[in-house]
Amino acid sequence: MEIYIRNSRLDEYKQISAIMKQVQQMHIDWRPDIYKYNETVLPLEVYEQAVKDKTFFVAEYEGIIAGILFIIYRHAEASNLVTRNTIFVDSMAVDKDYRGKGIGHAFFDFLKELKLQKGYDGIELQVNAKNEAAYKMYTDYGFTKKSINMEFL
Repeated sequence: MEIYIRNSRLDEYKQISAIMKQVQQMHIDWRPDIYKYNETVLPLEVYEQAVKDKTFFVAEYEGIIAGILFIIYRHAEASNLVTRNTIFVDSMAVDKDYRGKGIGHAFFDFLKELKLQKGYDGIELQVNAKNEAAYKMYTDYGFTKKSINMEFL
């Protein structure tokens, strides 16, 4: 089946929010000590700005919004660092009914092309340590560890 990645539209907020809630619930299940239910996972104002900035994308599968991708363009410059421009994946999620159909890989192919078009240095993301399926997908695609966050409770 064909997967089509495109900029999201304002009128798709309800569908996108439903996918974001699925992801939030997974985080709650993994870490109820950190995450809690909230009716609004993605504030409308944040979504509207991302649509305006063209940093929110959807994946259509058979004409249905099956996945979402929210990115941030980052510029890092400091006297002790190499100056870098990266695309940071703030949120990427696939509707539970469409997982395993190549949508995540289609998003990464899209991001690789976007990185080349913009002349950026890399693509970065974070993954919950409990999200083993996502971690496997990322490493299978070619992502490598950059840093590790740790905690002491």
